[in-house]
Amino acid sequence: MSTQLNQANKEAVWDLWQRLNHATIDQLPDLLRAALHEDVNWNVSAPIDRITGADPVIADFWLPLRRAFPDLKRSPYVFMGGVDDGASRYGSAAGEEWVSGCGYMTGVFVEDWLGIPATGKKTNIWFGVFYVMREGRVAEAYLQLDILALIRQAGFQLLPPAPGAEGGKIPGPLAKDGILLTEQDPLESRKSSQLVAAMAGGMRRYVRARDGGDLRSMQQRKYWHSDMKWYGPSGIGACHTLEEYEDFHQRNWLHGFGDRDIDADPRGRAMGWIGEGAYCCAGIWDGAFSYNHGDYAGVPATGKLMTMRDFDWWKRDGEFLIENWVPIDMIDLFRQMDIDLMARLRDQIEARKRGVAKLW
Repeated sequence: MSTQLNQANKEAVWDLWQRLNHATIDQLPDLLRAALHEDVNWNVSAPIDRITGADPVIADFWLPLRRAFPDLKRSPYVFMGGVDDGASRYGSAAGEEWVSGCGYMTGVFVEDWLGIPATGKKTNIWFGVFYVMREGRVAEAYLQLDILALIRQAGFQLLPPAPGAEGGKIPGPLAKDGILLTEQDPLESRKSSQLVAAMAGGMRRYVRARDGGDLRSMQQRKYWHSDMKWYGPSGIGACHTLEEYEDFHQRNWLHGFGDRDIDADPRGRAMGWIGEGAYCCAGIWDGAFSYNHGDYAGVPATGKLMTMRDFDWWKRDGEFLIENWVPIDMIDLFRQMDIDLMARLRDQIEARKRGVAKLW
């Protein structure tokens, strides 16, 4: 039954995405009201955050977005779903129905959006989303948008240059096999979930006070393919080897946020821990994950308990993980460290009007 339910949920979301790609702005309200629960819980990366109810979602998110990008089209490169088995350490509920995907939304930027000046140019917005489905409609949505990459395309840089590769579009699966519209082999799905769980268990072997910058306790070479690719958000960038992943992301991240023993945060939301075919996905939204022990991206440590909005899609190749797409809400992360990146944008806009070059 869960397989049939999953297929029906994926069909509903895929149909919605195709219709959204071709709907006029006047057609959006009726289309979205049919697809969303009336009291939908809609969550988006900062500075948008939470919106409750279908009509406010339409008025406060979709219509401004489409006015800014009238020809907006969604091009996902991973699309999957499943019924959560409740195995996530973050305490997601067994039996919840999820549909998930990541890729790009692309359109010509013709009207200012979120205070970002319109460019009149084709613009790419990297997205990742998890939906909770109930009775074939979206009851909850958790949507990551790489707002910093959008801002960079508008000509503003709010963080120091990323350690990893940054700029251009983040590629999808090299095998181009991430759109899982059909039923997948349950054995392969289980292998993917189990491999990701083992890799995550390895990460939890790290002890900040003991290991510091030594990452060997996590034994990540047991889990990652020699050709692994890790695609992080603007501010971190992409890593094309395990060594780059450790040097450009993990070591810096663990210096700033090195705890691995924080209890699950009941205030946070766990995304569905789903394996489907060669893919697995998971995430947290506003879940506590570490104290801010050290400086990060030039920002001194605050000592605060940090929450995170972090999604993952992994691709398994045989016995190893080979690709990983990782949107993180960096604006929310820095907001918790008392750095308002949207205020930085406003300062840079005003400085540019005065003919002054101003960076982070």
